[in-house]
Amino acid sequence: MAQITLLPARLEDAEQLTLLMKRTFDEEALHWLGSLDSHFADYNIQPPGYDSVHTTRYMMEELVYYKIMLEQQLVGGVILTVTGSRYGRIDRIFIDPSYQGQGFGSEVISLVEKTYPTVTTWDLETSGRQKGNLHFYEKMGFERTFETEDEVSYIKRIRGNETGAENEFESCNLEGATFYQTNLANSAFSNSTLAGAHFSNINLNGSKFQNINFRDTVIADLNLSGSRVKHVEMSGVEFSDTSIERAPISFERCELMGTRFNNCRMGDVEIIDCDISGMKIDGVSVEELLEVYRKVKQ
Repeated sequence: MAQITLLPARLEDAEQLTLLMKRTFDEEALHWLGSLDSHFADYNIQPPGYDSVHTTRYMMEELVYYKIMLEQQLVGGVILTVTGSRYGRIDRIFIDPSYQGQGFGSEVISLVEKTYPTVTTWDLETSGRQKGNLHFYEKMGFERTFETEDEVSYIKRIRGNETGAENEFESCNLEGATFYQTNLANSAFSNSTLAGAHFSNINLNGSKFQNINFRDTVIADLNLSGSRVKHVEMSGVEFSDTSIERAPISFERCELMGTRFNNCRMGDVEIIDCDISGMKIDGVSVEELLEVYRKVKQ
């Protein structure tokens, strides 16, 4: 009998995995939505970046990404976020439509659980429209915790893996707590509410923020040297009096020397009263372009 295995995905797999993910999720959209039209989009069926090789590479670099192999044949992928030693999230799982209905999904879930034997809690979301997914996850022991027409949230608790560690907190109400001169280095926070939290004089060196709701957040007086901001929704965000040196981001009163914009949509962009010394567009000097333009206008 053919055997399913999980192998760590590599960057050279990105294009093939992206094509496979797109084919899988597009077929799901056609089946459950009846269309690939963006007006009928369901982001739990066609998640953001599912058809982007750049997003795939990001997930390989920052998340846990396995390719699903049937003997030597690539048949799918599974993407995880593991927080600490006890908590895991199945971000995405996809299997080539040609290989669905053969029990491979169940094997993958079992392999994931065996790969992380200390994890006691797994969670995930899926579309409420994907009736097949609802049946599948419940068959695998997941229980519904929240549901709307667009989304159903699941959680699975695996008994017998509990470590009993004194520094692990679950289902605790610490609302309004104050931590002063507290060492929380290398701590992990998952599925928790920090709404209204106030962080001041904090060392967050080396921290990682993923799948976070930062809506209406104030970020001020920070040192972000060497940090990376990747795959973030920034609609309506304003940057002012900010220095972003040697890094590709309404800019006002900002120092952007050395910034590069690559493969960006920049329709209707305006550059007003700025120092453009050395600025180039597709290798062409903007200063020279403007000089020619002014001569023609004369």
